[in-house]
Amino acid sequence: MNFAKHSNLEGQHAFLGASNYHWLNYSDDKISEAYYKYLAKEKGTKFHALAAELITLGVKLPDKPKALNQYVNDAIGFKMKPEVVLYYSPICFGTTDAICFRKEKDKEMLRIHDLKTGGIPAHMEQLRIYAALFCLEYDYNPFDIGIELRIYQGGSINIENPEGDDIIPIMEKIKSADKILSKIIQEEM
Repeated sequence: MNFAKHSNLEGQHAFLGASNYHWLNYSDDKISEAYYKYLAKEKGTKFHALAAELITLGVKLPDKPKALNQYVNDAIGFKMKPEVVLYYSPICFGTTDAICFRKEKDKEMLRIHDLKTGGIPAHMEQLRIYAALFCLEYDYNPFDIGIELRIYQGGSINIENPEGDDIIPIMEKIKSADKILSKIIQEEM
């Protein structure tokens, strides 16, 4: 049998693919709903890539109450770096949408901004984890720095200034969970 070559599809997965077989049990409405969520995720990925490029190039957008515009303009204004990986271990790392760390007034300040393009309400826990990862990777005590976290979604900006008491438990959880999982990985080898 000579199988047809589909080299352009190698490494990709179809929405109605075999590895994601749950769609077999979906109603017509559920298939439509799932596909719209998939499209929204793809659109969000493109918005993030566009935002990273605009920030890197320093290209500001018109001053409008839109999440993308506010996010890009603020990131440029704060001289932030887009798409920065914060690493603790192969088991625990994450990529920030935008981050900067520099002295502001009399204190070192960590800023982490996140762009949310979907309709699901965002949660600050993700950004707190990034702050904990930053402190772990670069050996900073969260009590010794200022932290500002921002989520840009739907034309509004949610801002939080967590204290060390908010970040230390996350750092401890990362360390303990990483230790547990590293042990399991070692045992499985």
